[in-house]
Amino acid sequence: MNRQAQAAVMFLLGAALLHAGTTGLYLRYVKAGLQPLLLASGVVLVAAAAATAWYERRAAKAAKAAEPATAGAEAHSHPEPRISWLLLLPLLSLILVAPPALGSYSALRAGTALQKPYGYGRLPAANPAPLSVVDYASRAAYDHGRSLHGRPVRVTGFLALDHSGAPYLVRMALNCCAADAQPVKIALTGTLPPVLRPDAWLEVTGTYTPKLAHDPVNNGPIPYLRVTSARPVPTPRDPYDETWNN
Repeated sequence: MNRQAQAAVMFLLGAALLHAGTTGLYLRYVKAGLQPLLLASGVVLVAAAAATAWYERRAAKAAKAAEPATAGAEAHSHPEPRISWLLLLPLLSLILVAPPALGSYSALRAGTALQKPYGYGRLPAANPAPLSVVDYASRAAYDHGRSLHGRPVRVTGFLALDHSGAPYLVRMALNCCAADAQPVKIALTGTLPPVLRPDAWLEVTGTYTPKLAHDPVNNGPIPYLRVTSARPVPTPRDPYDETWNN
């Protein structure tokens, strides 16, 4: 791989990062707050590629101008190692393979990551109150539902069914990127759809119930939500939950 090829690979990788950062594809890999860094990385790679191509063009012109003085000298070429072409692999994976967000398979094989918060804000004024999976689960498990009594809530997540067919509403919570995503789970009871399909996204309306289960993977708390209605919804633009970072 010569310098021109290296510049081309850097340019394509930078362009792919810019494409991912401006179209929302990056949300499959990292949290939303890292978008500026991702875009900056793309800009740096594109600029480095342009600088490399410019430098190599100048060097080629200088070498051509010096050819008459070195016409009698024996030329020796030292090609760059072919392993450099492995740089194309992350580029091709970014362009050709857009991995789906982590779903029920990962959720059921990891223990709930629910953590006790430092405090609880006021519920939204809307009725039903829109809450994230993390917010509802923490209020139900650690605040014993004190702020939830008498208030219908609306929660959105994807379905996971355990080996017995018990349904959970899940969001994968992350700190930095999809590699460290962990599930937060709500067990569902009440009026459920007749057909439950794993990984389907649902908007669930319901009320607090004091019933509490424990995750068989890590014994973490899994609160219940009594469902009054549920409807399928499209996969959200950002499928991961970052509210526990706020």
